[in-house]
Amino acid sequence: MSEQMSDRSRLRGDCSRCFGLCCVALPFTASADFAVSKPAGTPCRNLGGDHRCGIHAELRQRGFPGCTVYDCFGAGQRVSQVTFGGQDWRTGSAQQARRMFDAFPVVRQLHELLWYLTAALDLSAARPVHGELRALLGTVEALALGTPDELAALDVAAHRREADVLLLRASELARAGIRGRRKDRRGADLMGARLRGADLRGVSLRGAYLIAADLTGADLRDTDLIGADLRDADLTDADLTGAFFLTQPQADAARGSAGTRLPESVTRPVHWASAAR
Repeated sequence: MSEQMSDRSRLRGDCSRCFGLCCVALPFTASADFAVSKPAGTPCRNLGGDHRCGIHAELRQRGFPGCTVYDCFGAGQRVSQVTFGGQDWRTGSAQQARRMFDAFPVVRQLHELLWYLTAALDLSAARPVHGELRALLGTVEALALGTPDELAALDVAAHRREADVLLLRASELARAGIRGRRKDRRGADLMGARLRGADLRGVSLRGAYLIAADLTGADLRDTDLIGADLRDADLTDADLTGAFFLTQPQADAARGSAGTRLPESVTRPVHWASAAR
């Protein structure tokens, strides 16, 4: 596997190399996550001429917490610098801008798949499916390099279904050796659940609804968290060491503390430190 394909650092947004695509291409609705509504293809009112957010340091205080938990997985710089060769949507034609805005969410989905596939390759116990994971990783990487027309015609859902089969198998292999493994909780409704100090080691919480759940001091080591909704979940002093497929947006959406233990691939959210004071 090439160094490029195995490096997850490239699958994280780099706003300095993007033309503010997430602030333009995507829609949002006035809610607890966004102070105002905005249609797709319209620049956010806070976007500056330099493609930077004018209130970035105060997003949560100004009513835009939804922006703080978003990560394009590196799709923004890919579309800006590779797919469209560094052409700014503001200086090109309206048609070209629309093509860029249409390509961005497609590449974002592909980059998210690349992140999960690369993460699965870090699971040594999943070695029996590493070959298939590498092959699919190469396929998805090639798709992400497609032209705007090719991206527009792409059936991302089909590739996601293929990836899901492999990711599930990788998870099962990686968790098979954990003693006392609990039952499968995929898609479980655990909204607001009281799970303080719970032993969830090795449990599959794929797609589980953990919104506002109390996971204070919970043992989430080697837990499968792919697609789990952790919005406002309390991870204070929880142990997520080695948790599978935990993304930065998931951690950013939760609450935590200095005592929360995270996988090496996830950075401790800045607002956790603020909340702890």
